[in-house]
Amino acid sequence: MLNERVDTAGLPLAVGDLLAIIGVLTVGMIQHGSMFDRGAIDVGHAVGVYAPFVIGWLVGAVVIGAYSAGAGESAKAAVPLGLRAWVLAAIIGFGLRATPVFPGGLAPAFVGIALVLTGGLLAGFRWLFFKLVG
Repeated sequence: MLNERVDTAGLPLAVGDLLAIIGVLTVGMIQHGSMFDRGAIDVGHAVGVYAPFVIGWLVGAVVIGAYSAGAGESAKAAVPLGLRAWVLAAIIGFGLRATPVFPGGLAPAFVGIALVLTGGLLAGFRWLFFKLVG
């Protein structure tokens, strides 16, 4: 089953997808002053912020097939697969973040901003990937 959901042709997209997810979260932590502790990156906090969404992405990408054979062939397939995977990943990430295990809580503004910005970056990256790579 995993062979049908993950194809090596789609794996180059994973780098940009994870950078988009981590990038939005990093900018949010910097803007809210929670990225640094005494001038150094607060690694424990950062990992706690990233983990719910990376876990969500790993599950969502496999379930939806964001790296399936079709995703590695064209933006026409890759962009919708990435967006559907992000919606599932975000639901999982928000659910995990709402627990006391992960920092940050679940403010409605965060949900909207993270959902839209990350979805836009994922879609934009996947579209640009196929414009540049072919």
